[in-house]
Amino acid sequence: MSKPILRARQARVIRGGVDVLHDVDLELHAGEVVAMLGPNGAGKSTLLAALSGLSPLRSGEIDVDGRVAAALQDSALASRSVDDNLRAALAWWGVPRAERGARAAAALGRMGASHLAARRATSLSGGEARRVHLARALALEPDVLLLDEPFAGLDAPTRAELLYDAASALRDSGRATLVVVHDRAEAWGLADRVVVMLAGRVEASGAPAELFARPPTAEVARFLGFSGAVREGDYTRLLRPQDVALDADGDLTAMVERAIPVEDGARLELVVPEGRFQAIAPLPGPPVGARVQVRLLGGVRFPRDGKPRQ
Repeated sequence: MSKPILRARQARVIRGGVDVLHDVDLELHAGEVVAMLGPNGAGKSTLLAALSGLSPLRSGEIDVDGRVAAALQDSALASRSVDDNLRAALAWWGVPRAERGARAAAALGRMGASHLAARRATSLSGGEARRVHLARALALEPDVLLLDEPFAGLDAPTRAELLYDAASALRDSGRATLVVVHDRAEAWGLADRVVVMLAGRVEASGAPAELFARPPTAEVARFLGFSGAVREGDYTRLLRPQDVALDADGDLTAMVERAIPVEDGARLELVVPEGRFQAIAPLPGPPVGARVQVRLLGGVRFPRDGKPRQ
């Protein structure tokens, strides 16, 4: 892999006497898109602020080979045309006047927003404003691009369309991009690498397929959707709903404790003497109190100390 464009070493941020970031190590390389996941309060936005120079470190260091641009959650578009908003950002960035029009037009085109150029920014819908917000950041052509939940607050269809367009627009062989995202589907759709933050620490980093299938610790697994647990001797087996199948020939008998209708069936809360887990069944699904046979198809096993079994 190429030399990192940005590197954080032992980065620590304290606010109100509380450690918000704990000795964070992170590298971003040219050409990669990295998605950052974590629960509310994990320190994701604080890390972006530190990487962009907006939040001072108590200790540690951040090295950057080039220029960093950050697009925070609030689009903060001025009450002028979309084109003027992009040109103003380019002027602030130091781009010569003669280049601003072409760079603004190219960035809007990459985000599928060329038709919005003459619109007043205050007339845009939420999804349109997000497209312009991303186009403004892309127009700067930074070496490192930091995005804080660019799809937040949008309805599902609008978010899906924006995610589809952003997946290609954000990829550039000369730029490193770090995107804080809301859920695993967004990370899967965008990223070459996923970083998981918990309680101010980077707890996991890896390719989406590998990380989502084999999380390194029980804490990361639970955050990534391994919400079921079954005791197996000295180990705990953590399970996602897709790791459990209703099967008349299955070797486990479970009781249905709860059934919740969802888009693709009924989500069953199942209980066995050794633990509890979830499964998806076709509607209407078995009733609460019913006993069903299940088969465990996967999951990850951890010993009592939370470290993965080798």
